[in-house]
Amino acid sequence: MIRLFVALQIPDEIRTKIIELRKQILPEGKNLRWEPKEKIHLTLKFIGDVEKQKIEDIKSIISFVENYKKFGLSLTKFGLFFNRHVPKILWMGLSENENLMTLVNELNLKLKDIDIPAENRKFKSHLTLLRIKNNFPESLIDKFENFNIPETSFICDTISLMESRLYPSGSEYSTIKNYELK
Repeated sequence: MIRLFVALQIPDEIRTKIIELRKQILPEGKNLRWEPKEKIHLTLKFIGDVEKQKIEDIKSIISFVENYKKFGLSLTKFGLFFNRHVPKILWMGLSENENLMTLVNELNLKLKDIDIPAENRKFKSHLTLLRIKNNFPESLIDKFENFNIPETSFICDTISLMESRLYPSGSEYSTIKNYELK
């Protein structure tokens, strides 16, 4: 079995900017395991574990994304996902975009044809920055949630089929195939 997801690649300079913004609130340290710069991406579709022989079908189905035009997104805000009122994920939000939403919906529909279930939750465009394992101080929650993000826009031009390998130290990603938008 191989664990897969489809990702929108974030330009390197934007990933660097996100880390700079994060460091304005919380400098290095604090024994937190931040997502490394190279792993910051927008998950469009988590596929999960599939048999290796299914990869070629998945690659072929996903190729429709090459018909999409490049589109713009902007950073919006820091936010947190909670589990039972305890913060678990710190993320960076991205602007809403009709092209992005259409692409995500089409991806779900086309992958259903090869028995990959569609996502039931509403798509929320965000970049995971930190998986919170320990107590995260209330003061930091407020600082992140109230931080004013300077206007930062960028063009999206690459979507990737990615493999995720899980290890006790965290996950490692590798690219299976890149798809360039028009």
